[in-house]
Amino acid sequence: MASKLNPYLNFDGNAREAMEFYQSVLGGELLVHTFGESMPDAGDLADQVMHASLITEAGYTIFASDPPPGMPVTSGTNITVSISGDDTEQLRSYWAGLTAGAEITMPLEMQMWGDEYGAFTDRYGIPWMVNISGS
Repeated sequence: MASKLNPYLNFDGNAREAMEFYQSVLGGELLVHTFGESMPDAGDLADQVMHASLITEAGYTIFASDPPPGMPVTSGTNITVSISGDDTEQLRSYWAGLTAGAEITMPLEMQMWGDEYGAFTDRYGIPWMVNISGS
């Protein structure tokens, strides 16, 4: 079995909203499991996301959760999600969707290495990079 590297994102109470947004742009199947499903005494955490996974047709997998109290979340400082490839139309579509409400730190444009590249921090505080390989 081959190994995979998948980003695991931690949110502060809005993991479901963020993952549904990512699914609306990237497509795929989203599975969400709450603390309440696994812990009958979850109390205020019952509706929070214990684990979510988004697996897309393009082969991307993103995991996420809302950590329980005592596990601090520092949004966006410890991970960047990178999408790259040569399907220009698909990647530009992802860029257009994911940058809704985002802070663009580098516009998607031709770079000195011959690819289109851009970077942004999405509306949930997650940094992203998109690289479209040159032909």
